[in-house]
Amino acid sequence: MAIDRVTAFLEIERKPAPKQSPAERLHHYREFVLRRSPTELQEQAARCMNCGTPFCHGLGCPLDNIIPEFNDLVFNGRWREAADMLHLTNNFPEITGRVCPALCEAACINAIDGQAVAIRDIELAIIEHAFEEGWVEPQPPDILTGKRVAIIGSGPAGLAAAQQLRRAGHQVVVFEKAEKPGGLLRYGIPDFKLEKWVLDRRIAQMRAEGVSFKSQVEVGKDVSATYIKRRFDALCLTIGAGQPRDLNIAGRELSGIHFALDFLQQNNRRLDGASFEGPEIHAAGKRVVVIGGGDTGSDCVGTALRQGALSVQQIELLPKPPDARSEDNPWPQWPFILRTSTSHEEGGQRDWSINTLRFIGEDSHVTGLECVRLAWEKTPAGQMKMTPIPGSEFFLPADLVLLAMGFVGPVHEGLLDSLGVAYDARGTVKVDENMMTSVPGVFAAGDVNTGAWLVVGAIATSRRMARRVDQYLMGESDLPDCVLPPRL
Repeated sequence: MAIDRVTAFLEIERKPAPKQSPAERLHHYREFVLRRSPTELQEQAARCMNCGTPFCHGLGCPLDNIIPEFNDLVFNGRWREAADMLHLTNNFPEITGRVCPALCEAACINAIDGQAVAIRDIELAIIEHAFEEGWVEPQPPDILTGKRVAIIGSGPAGLAAAQQLRRAGHQVVVFEKAEKPGGLLRYGIPDFKLEKWVLDRRIAQMRAEGVSFKSQVEVGKDVSATYIKRRFDALCLTIGAGQPRDLNIAGRELSGIHFALDFLQQNNRRLDGASFEGPEIHAAGKRVVVIGGGDTGSDCVGTALRQGALSVQQIELLPKPPDARSEDNPWPQWPFILRTSTSHEEGGQRDWSINTLRFIGEDSHVTGLECVRLAWEKTPAGQMKMTPIPGSEFFLPADLVLLAMGFVGPVHEGLLDSLGVAYDARGTVKVDENMMTSVPGVFAAGDVNTGAWLVVGAIATSRRMARRVDQYLMGESDLPDCVLPPRL
């Protein structure tokens, strides 16, 4: 049918990408979101209003993705130009198109009535079409600078920085303590959200461009940071924020209580046929309790269900979010509303306003949690205050407890302390306006500097860092800048 671009946002409804049913996808760890036809995607792209002030681009996306323009190119069937435009600002759209929470969609003007343009689906369709057509090719540098850059950590920040700096002509070596590069993209995000062939495909391109990867090398342990710093002209810290938040209450020493990331990493290693250290953490036949209501907790739910858990209960300290925006959370801010992930669609139970008082066990193994319900109220200063509800204590049985309460910052011991970098008040690595730490020639980007954030934020900060490193080495840089939007 003929589409009127002027009124398409009124005439065409937002349609989410189709998915396999929960009953079907619980039997495998593959991705389950189905592809859409080019015609349907063109219709969805037509819903973009090409706003004079594109909040999706200017406020929503940390990468400054040129969203209205690539939507228009998709609508007009100009897929290769759309792919070129997408790569102007994003090194890995095939990853963000799968795992990003789509800040851009929250800032879309159509989101005011809950019908945002399906930007993330369109982004993913563009890049997958580009790979299928053979348009994504290695881009080795034409001129080599003779400068050497070490990247410590191969998560999204490390990979993006490595690709940018190699394309600027520098010799780039990425050091990774695990067996394969990818960081949390490989060992943290479940395969049902990001299959690892997607990651390997892009890493193969980077190798062809001349990026060198040194796996199973932990800088600060296997090799000294001083040695690496002496051999390279610049050093980039992209090790993430790997220190999980603990719950130091009575009974914490019981077996069967684990950090969520240990559980997720072990499962990903198992699927990859890789070995892992420590006791096996498996949910089969167990009553699983996940403490923490964020994305990591949701990933634990989906993984535990696939492993055959007897039951899965996810509890959260904070109150249950509202179904719609509150008055003090207006558009285009990120909406603090109740979200049901694909893992929540698959099963399990959720509960809010619950504080865990202590762990209960028998024979040194956890058997449950003693909890209390909380009342939340806003103080005159506008802060939320929790108060235990008298008489609301209850026992929650559990054979496996997963702590998914976020991360407090990067691990200081080892690499960071040996380098002598300064930390800010949050314990993250402090950088100046040039993304340089307190140690000359040592830069930092991603979660090691921002604290635990998003994949898209890690890519954005590392692209910004890459330009500053290039300027530091060469006096000037042709690499694109990335001006981070305010955290809405």
